[in-house]
Amino acid sequence: MENSVKLGVKYMLFASVMFAFMGATAKELSDSMSSIEVVFFRNVFGVVLILLSIYKSPLNQIGGKMWLLIFRGTAGFIALLFFFYNIANIPLGEAMTFSKTSAIFTAIFAYVFVKEKLGIKGWFGVFIGFIGILFITKFDGSSLDKTDYLGILCGVGAGLAYTSIRELRKYYDNRAIVLSFMAIGTIGPLILLIIGEFYTNENLDFLFAPFVMPKGIDWLFIILLGIFATFAQVFMTKAYSCAKAGIIGTIGYSNIAFSILLGLFLGDSLPDIWITFGILLIVISGVLVSMKKD
Repeated sequence: MENSVKLGVKYMLFASVMFAFMGATAKELSDSMSSIEVVFFRNVFGVVLILLSIYKSPLNQIGGKMWLLIFRGTAGFIALLFFFYNIANIPLGEAMTFSKTSAIFTAIFAYVFVKEKLGIKGWFGVFIGFIGILFITKFDGSSLDKTDYLGILCGVGAGLAYTSIRELRKYYDNRAIVLSFMAIGTIGPLILLIIGEFYTNENLDFLFAPFVMPKGIDWLFIILLGIFATFAQVFMTKAYSCAKAGIIGTIGYSNIAFSILLGLFLGDSLPDIWITFGILLIVISGVLVSMKKD
């Protein structure tokens, strides 16, 4: 049992490094194309891999929840769209931290929709998490930057997606659930890019942008993006199969530290004391919410 936990921790640490490199690669690609296009390339790679997997080993599932499956894919796609926009426009560590607020919203949505108990520890974690969000956004009661509310909506979208997975697992093969997300995450950006050829709006640049043909080294980054994202997903899944969710979820927050380090290498500045405190509170929040599941 102890060896299984150690193996799970190692898998999750590796997955966290891969997620950080995925973010760094996406940030590099954002210099030459829109974040919408980066989302397209990130997902189309996954669609190909999953379809190959299904071809080799057909799906084994009951089905019957198609609208919930579409909802999961759409919520996940929107969260990823906002996440990659933030990666392109704010320090990598901050963008990753916003995405990690999904644990807070998942706990709330699971309590409301799935009737999952939260307990005192869980509610305290949710409270701490919202305080952390206030520090990261430096919200003073007046207004939020575009990246702030998109970061929060990223957490909300991911929270909805993760909550729906709990129900979908009863009816669908895990690959079908992931495919719903990646297929919508491939078709959605294509539609937005087509619209972006005829319509642009600076305030909606996270939704509409023209397609830019990748050149030279961009193709290398696109391949790396797909590889890093795939390895991250595979090893995260392995980690959760080896140890309790609370332990693995806690280790997953190392992703923020790796992202801050990679961000510094790419030219990001160190987070100031307020953002650092906010990140710390969100990590504590996530740990508390994860531990209540065990």
